[in-house]
Order: sequence, then structure tokens, then C-alpha cells
Amino acid sequence: MAQRGSYAKGIAKREEILTTALDVIARNGYRRTSVKELADAVELSQAGLLHYFSSKEELFQEVLRKRDEVDTATYGLDVERSIDSFFEVIRHNSEVPGLVQLYAQLSTEAADAAHPAHEFFVRRYDTFRATFGGMLREEQAAGRLDPEIDVERTANLFLAAADGLQTQWMLDPTIDMAEHISYLWQLITRQD
Repeated sequence: MAQRGSYAKGIAKREEILTTALDVIARNGYRRTSVKELADAVELSQAGLLHYFSSKEELFQEVLRKRDEVDTATYGLDVERSIDSFFEVIRHNSEVPGLVQLYAQLSTEAADAAHPAHEFFVRRYDTFRATFGGMLREEQAAGRLDPEIDVERTANLFLAAADGLQTQWMLDPTIDMAEHISYLWQLITRQD
């Protein structure tokens, strides 16, 4: 019985760490957030915090996984939701610059197949393409999107545009990411 209790406490502490890290990184930025600061925020030593993760890289990967989980729950990112939920997430990203920095940094590093977050990002992109592709198919079925548009390519192009706009926004915060993605959407839904 004690092991089960300890296991449940460990899961709860890990969730507390991830939830706290989301707030701290969003507020302070990825580069200005240290493992020590995260450990202090959850009243652990650095070694104690890393006890819950195999490495600093895994910790940050799990922070991004938690961010996706929270965004999905908050904005309803699934095939049944409208395309507007995608725009809402992009708008929200402008409110959490530290998490955008973390995502941009880790996704670039994870292009190396040996990086610990490589598989996480491969699966994340696959999931995004499938989810966004489902949204596009729903739009086609409703007659709001040309049935000739290649759903897989279009989903990939939106993903590339969103990631590219995040990079531009980090360099120039006056760029309105959601407005640009919304404009791209208007271009593909324009009926002649």
C-alpha cells in the first residue's frame, strides 16, 4: 500500500513541477529560467527536481507536452472543433513568449535524430497534421473549402507558417501571428 501512495505522490509532484514550469517559463522566458529556479518554485533541490525526469532535456520536453495538453483542454484542439480553435491557440502563444522560445529552441535541436526530444517532435508534428487535416476535411464537407485542396499538404503548410511566424514574432513582437494565419486561411477559403 505504501508503494502505491508513494507512486501517486510522485505523479502528483511531477504534475506540480510541470504546471509550475509552464508558469515560470511563460513569465521569465526559456533562457532566463534555470533548473534551480524551477526547483525552488516547487520547494525541491535541483537534484530532487531532476529525480522526476531523466535529464534537463526531458524536463523541458515534458513541459511542452504539458503545454499541448493544457492548450488542447482549453481550446479544444481536435477534429470536432472548428478551425477557430487553432487561431485561438496562436493568439494565446503571443501571451506566453517563454514557452514559444522553448518550443522553437527544442524543436530545432530535436531535428538531430540523437536528441532526446526527437521522437516527441516527430509524433507531435504527425498529430498536428492529422488533427489539422481533420479540421480541413470538415471544412471541405461543409462546403467552406475547395474539395480539390490537398489536405495533407495544406496542413503541413499551415504548420510551417505557424512555426515560421513564431520565429519572426520572437524577433519582432509587433507581428500578429494569429492575424497572419487568419489571412492565410482567408486565402485558401476564398471562393471564386
